Amino acid sequence: MVLGFGKKKQNTEASEDKSSEDVGEATTEQAPAPAVEDEKRPDRDLINAKADKDIDQAEAAAAAAEEGNTEETSRSVTGPFDVSEIETDETYIDLGGLRIKPEESVSMRIDVDQKNQSVVSVTFQKDGAILQVQPFAAPKSRGLWSEIRTELAKSVRDQNGVVDILDGTLGRQVIAKLPASLPNGDRGYRVARFVGVDGPRWFLRGVFSGDAAVKRSAARDMERVFRSLVVVRGNNPMAPRDLLPLRIPDNAVPRDQAAETPAKPGNEVPERGPEITQIG
Repeated sequence: MVLGFGKKKQNTEASEDKSSEDVGEATTEQAPAPAVEDEKRPDRDLINAKADKDIDQAEAAAAAAEEGNTEETSRSVTGPFDVSEIETDETYIDLGGLRIKPEESVSMRIDVDQKNQSVVSVTFQKDGAILQVQPFAAPKSRGLWSEIRTELAKSVRDQNGVVDILDGTLGRQVIAKLPASLPNGDRGYRVARFVGVDGPRWFLRGVFSGDAAVKRSAARDMERVFRSLVVVRGNNPMAPRDLLPLRIPDNAVPRDQAAETPAKPGNEVPERGPEITQIG
């Protein structure tokens, strides 16, 4: 499931006050987070339609209760961080617009657009929990997440999906569920949880899928990774919603070689992910 966003073409009229509404597919001009390949991704974010309501409400309630209203907590204290807010970058992997702190047992993949060989996103995985992130330029005067989450809710209507906009551990979040077939043929949903954080002239989007979308215990690990990220906006002029430039580190290895490359715990060599042939 890919729900991207491009430059805003018109004012959206959809309201996020509804706790649940039908949603539809996004029209994108900028590269959205590419989907993890279906043949390799775990189907842990596929849930039975009959059990969907109970699972979603239970997980949402647990997430909201665990940390309360995080909008009252300073982002500069809890993360994700702006590069100006960290004391040293010695322990981070430099990807240009993002700096990543390696974490034991969490693998990192760099997603590349095959057409122009540009990095479009970074994907983290621990067991069945998946997190995909993208940093974007934002205006000086306002954040982007409020309008983007409304667009996300509206954007999947044509796919007969359902969305909930709720308070969670990372603030307001979009829980998107799109119809999908379970392995046994029953009707179900594929679930993704979208979060967004507004920083100084940047916006960071995260998409939680797999276990991270439906299991609170798995989500905690990926949320910790998300909070540890450092965004480097740079001084170059950029249009709002333009993807911040990302690059492949010198020590990255192709995925087929990564499995054979020994790495010390907590200092894994980043993988260059599969070439992304279609964005959006």
